[in-house]
Amino acid sequence: MWYFNSETIKHPKTMVISGVTYPKSIFRDSTTLTSLGIKPMRIVTVDSRYYWDGAYTVDASGAEVVGTYAGTARDVATLKAGMLSKAKSAVASRHDAIDWYWSRAAKGGTAVPSNIATYATALYSEHETIKTAINAISDLAGVMAYENKPHTETRKVKNTAEDGTVTYGPATTTATRHIDMCTHFTANPTDEVDPAFVSLVAD
Repeated sequence: MWYFNSETIKHPKTMVISGVTYPKSIFRDSTTLTSLGIKPMRIVTVDSRYYWDGAYTVDASGAEVVGTYAGTARDVATLKAGMLSKAKSAVASRHDAIDWYWSRAAKGGTAVPSNIATYATALYSEHETIKTAINAISDLAGVMAYENKPHTETRKVKNTAEDGTVTYGPATTTATRHIDMCTHFTANPTDEVDPAFVSLVAD
């Protein structure tokens, strides 16, 4: 993207400057662009999850032109309602995946395994904790922090032998993850184990 004579140029095009016609290929030649006063441009936008686009301004004083949208904060109460809805959907999908255990038991089949029952109870508990945390948020900064909470994840390195055998560790790697706490549940059925996982710790 480029800027010339108060015009934003999104794609290369033929330019007529001071009566001279220049082919669009000049946009591949930074030296020519500079000599003609055509500057590179970038536009800074707001995070649409949390802000509406506000007034647009252009700073053409430097070697690079910067167009910036001011942000108008979205309504915190509306955002919180959306967060609660996300959390409700997340826990519901997890319960939906295990409801068949109770349906089977109700029809005289195998009783619900203890680990599944414990998992279901933990889901209810975590959902209540999430709702309490969301309801306690009082401003936009709190909304943004809760939906983008940094964590450090440690995982074992995967090793594949010549015969195809896969093992993990002892070497590990770490990475930063920004997690939406509205949908982050730590409870898992005990039969769902990630062999590479070591830890996930909030920063």
